[in-house]
Amino acid sequence: MSITIHPTAIVDEGAKIGDASRIWHWTHVCKGAQIGRGCSLGQNVFVGNDVIIANNVKIQNNVSIYDAVRLEDDVFCGPSMVFTNVYNPRSAIVRKNEYRPTLVKRGATLGANCTIVCGITIGEYAFVGAGAVVNRDVKPFELVLGVPAKHRGWMCRCGIQLKGKGLVHCKCEAQYKISEQACQLIAIQKDKSLNLLD
Repeated sequence: MSITIHPTAIVDEGAKIGDASRIWHWTHVCKGAQIGRGCSLGQNVFVGNDVIIANNVKIQNNVSIYDAVRLEDDVFCGPSMVFTNVYNPRSAIVRKNEYRPTLVKRGATLGANCTIVCGITIGEYAFVGAGAVVNRDVKPFELVLGVPAKHRGWMCRCGIQLKGKGLVHCKCEAQYKISEQACQLIAIQKDKSLNLLD
């Protein structure tokens, strides 16, 4: 399948973009960026030089992805959410050699208007609620909300909040083992209608 690039978008020569990806209005992709297959970059998105975006990533309008950010497969970035790459910026002090890497792992959701403070890892299928400010690592399947973001539960990889402890079944028939500290996926229903990758 071909790549779709809107006429108003700027894709610098040297940028790598995978098949079936879509780059929409007024988006700028810098020359060193790497974007995988089947991605969608909405209106007014910026992608820096030292950015790697894997496959099937959805980036909504008004998101800037700065150097040292890595997004794994199936990540969702909500409208106007924010990444940073310098922990203590000052206009008069150049800190480009102090960028802190941020890793967002497979299947994670970053809600609208949330802020991800640099230097952390968002675990697989974690869910960051809208408007949250995340300044620490987020565990796999963890739901975090608020300012600063705090643990509020666990989420299934299909996007439904899980209830209870011990062996827990989701509506999608996925099974989890849940304790106070962790959520572990035990089994999944092979249902193609969920559009989930193994």
